[in-house]
Amino acid sequence: MSTHVRHPIWLPAVRPAGARTFASLYALESCARALISSVIPIQAYDLLHSEQKVSILYTVVSLLGLSATLFMPTFIRRFARRWVYTAGACLLAIGSLSMAVNILPGQLFGMLCRVMGASALSITLNLYIMDHIRKTDLMQAESLRMALSTFAWTCGPTLGIVLYTHYGIFAAHGVVAIFSMLLLALFWFYRMSDNTMIAAGRSRPVNPLANIGRFIAQPRLRLAWVVAFGRSCFWTTFFVYGPLLMVVTGQGKLAGGLLVSAGNALLFLAIFWGRAGKRFGARRIISLSFLGMAILLYLAGAVGQAAPLVTGALLLGGAVFTVAIDAVGSTVFLRAVRSYERPQMAAVYRTYLDFSELTPPLVYSVLLAFFGLGSVFAALGCLMLLCAAIAWRHLPKSL
Repeated sequence: MSTHVRHPIWLPAVRPAGARTFASLYALESCARALISSVIPIQAYDLLHSEQKVSILYTVVSLLGLSATLFMPTFIRRFARRWVYTAGACLLAIGSLSMAVNILPGQLFGMLCRVMGASALSITLNLYIMDHIRKTDLMQAESLRMALSTFAWTCGPTLGIVLYTHYGIFAAHGVVAIFSMLLLALFWFYRMSDNTMIAAGRSRPVNPLANIGRFIAQPRLRLAWVVAFGRSCFWTTFFVYGPLLMVVTGQGKLAGGLLVSAGNALLFLAIFWGRAGKRFGARRIISLSFLGMAILLYLAGAVGQAAPLVTGALLLGGAVFTVAIDAVGSTVFLRAVRSYERPQMAAVYRTYLDFSELTPPLVYSVLLAFFGLGSVFAALGCLMLLCAAIAWRHLPKSL
């Protein structure tokens, strides 16, 4: 009928997804993860009363979480990215509530949920970034993402320890559950699923083993994985064995939280390192940063438990260089991956985090049976030196 008027339904306007969109999501995710980053190893130590057993626990969790990461493309293909992202946020909350029970089975299950949730969030967010950010803008977008998470990673570890020691375990883990739900609400507010470019992938059948073979066959992707693995090994060691060093040497749990917070505060340097990478090239920044990390880790290993505050300061120095790789290192992968196989390759690439949480504790559990905590940092320095040589030799000068 000509007199019938169908009025439009006005929806709240949401800007097209851009660098700030993903930076805000990552910042809120960082709040949920950072709050208990220093609580988890201390809580595990309180349950197990042994640095070696803590290493074994982390090894078991990483082994179980690795399979979930490899099958993430299957989940994305079956349920679509928005639901995988939603599940990731929910798993962070479930994991914290499980660890709040404060028994070993709950600790194991909670840590596993946390690993799986972080994997789902990381892979889906990287896919969204590759869909919406041009390759020429990736370095700037990644440095912004790191910089905006600075507050969370600076205040979170210390705040988590304060809540854990003064208000109890339920307070620390309960706040994480709240932040996880806020992250979920923000994600759905952005209505990322409205964009047809980020629908479930349909390019080729998902086979985890075939995906690994395809990934290994591409030199640039292999190199991106090595860079990310080396950088992540430092953070894994820093987050777990930094607080342990402070507790074991009698400096206290709060000192462990402050050390982690101080290291994370350095993330504000990501903007500086991003600009430096754009001016001098990612190859130089990545290679020299690995070299700087190696030198400082060797010194930290030499000092060890004899002067824990000096060792902590040396680890903070290493964190300065690690932030540089945080800021520019992921561009190696983001520029190399082909658009038609992003979900599959992103899942394999994400295994760097699982292996960085698996390999170091496994090696350290052997070292700690014979040597002190200083051996952990010296061993990590050897890996950083190897990564420096690989990056300098194989990263293209034009990167």
